[in-house]
Amino acid sequence: MTSRREFLTGRPFRDEGDDNVEPVVADLALLPANTIRLACTAMASDFEVILNPGSGGRLEGASAALHEVDRLEDQLSVYRPMSELSRLNARGATEEVVVESRLFELIERALQLAGETEGAFDPTAGRMVTLWRTCRRDRRLPTESELEAARRSVGSCHVQLDLQRKSVRFDSPGIELNFNAMGKGYALDRAGELLEQWFENELRRQSESGPGEPPIPRSAANSWLMHGGYSSLLARGSLAGVDGWPVAIRHPLLPGRTLATVWLKDRGLSTSGAGVQFFRHQGKRYGHIVDPRTGWPAEGMLSATVLAPDAATAEALSTAFFVLGVETARSYCHNHTEVAALLVPAPASGGRVEPIVCGLSDSELMFPLDH
Repeated sequence: MTSRREFLTGRPFRDEGDDNVEPVVADLALLPANTIRLACTAMASDFEVILNPGSGGRLEGASAALHEVDRLEDQLSVYRPMSELSRLNARGATEEVVVESRLFELIERALQLAGETEGAFDPTAGRMVTLWRTCRRDRRLPTESELEAARRSVGSCHVQLDLQRKSVRFDSPGIELNFNAMGKGYALDRAGELLEQWFENELRRQSESGPGEPPIPRSAANSWLMHGGYSSLLARGSLAGVDGWPVAIRHPLLPGRTLATVWLKDRGLSTSGAGVQFFRHQGKRYGHIVDPRTGWPAEGMLSATVLAPDAATAEALSTAFFVLGVETARSYCHNHTEVAALLVPAPASGGRVEPIVCGLSDSELMFPLDH
């Protein structure tokens, strides 16, 4: 098997001079051209399933996984009035609402993460995020009355769960749930479950049918990578010939450059950053990631990349770590050894960008030789 360092220093699979500045924070350019890919658009992002080179018959499983992403968007979108989440938001302040069991588990997990991160991640912060999106479009700051109204709509403590009935209720008017900072990762996790099940069923069918068609190697069945808009990823197994899947994390200030390469294997990864989505007002820069506790855009970080056992947790924590800053994020990783992070704090004026590594080994995280 090729070593990870040898893979990175070998011949690239596309021109390194490609000055791509699209607003994504991870790059999969290192993957060979003959990998099998299937994509769809959902949740305002491009979702993609990537398989090792080989038989195209596996596209059936990839298609089923992407169909699951579409189905989950129908359930979770707050922009679709008939989605289950929209109906919960419309009724939750006046009555107890029973929800689908997996949606209940997602809400329960989101509230747990909100508590663990001291509210830096909060699934009720949607109205606050929407306010700042409107202000960014209008090139203005929110008024104090707008901010106060948004603050009144935030607070995971106002979401009450009944574990027996799998029901949800809000104890204050104006509270809504929004998974804009967790939904893509959750969709990847659910799609991954379905893809793994499809491969298991296919391997079982092949073993029962006997010879007659080229079998799917077990190593290929257990190896794939999925992403949602390149900012949230989930990987299983390895790219053919090397251990893990190479994910290039883009430099938060220079999107055409790679900050580091993470070797992702059997984990989720998510990066949050404000290098592209921001605006300036009266000379001050305002990013798009809002601190739910204050109502103002978070400051002090350029990007936060998190690796976790699942993509939903990685996505929620990347937002939380961006808000919390280096020391609190480092403490979280210390207390949750299954979580790792690459943090990029904003340098002092004229200073150099200095990434902070939490819980990643030298073989899992590689910086360019000129770093």
